[in-house]
Amino acid sequence: MANYAVVTLIALSVLLVALLLRRPSLTAIQGGKILAFVAFFVLPVIATALGASIHLENSTSTQFCLSCHVMQKHGASLYIDDPTYVPAAHFQNNRIPKDHACYTCHTDYTMFGDVNAKMRGLRHLYVYYLATPPAKLALYEPFKNRECLHCHDGARSYEETTPHKEMKEQLSSNDMSCLTCHVKIHDVANIEKMKKWKGPGL
Repeated sequence: MANYAVVTLIALSVLLVALLLRRPSLTAIQGGKILAFVAFFVLPVIATALGASIHLENSTSTQFCLSCHVMQKHGASLYIDDPTYVPAAHFQNNRIPKDHACYTCHTDYTMFGDVNAKMRGLRHLYVYYLATPPAKLALYEPFKNRECLHCHDGARSYEETTPHKEMKEQLSSNDMSCLTCHVKIHDVANIEKMKKWKGPGL
């Protein structure tokens, strides 16, 4: 629906601009000047802001993340048929929303993180479309426990597990990584060899 609004605003702006170019004498009167201001400034600004908002929301989708060829194996790792693989276990058991799987665990990534993350996001676009993406992807910095704890902290399954109780302070302060014990994440190097889950609709 919002996409149609953007297209409508752009079409309206183009029609008004065409009218003003065809009949420039309209700008001699006050109403014509207001029309020109709306056509050349107001409508394009609203369309741009609305379009950016729609794109930002779409970029939280799993489909968007996996639309880059270099992310295909990461997407395939969500279907590894082994409950010890953290992303697969979360994805297959609906612990995260399937249509926002990547964003749920990587909330500080690119456009959704700080200024540095946003700049990296723009660099990703440049590299993907105008340069050569690296063969092997790597995180810019170690994965923060915050990404796990914003769901798990306070959950019974987390709070009542003995290692979590014993290490709670270190985990909360990020002094000890969740990945110290949960080591099976996106094993893209071996993805072709692994058995895949064939869930409903797959």
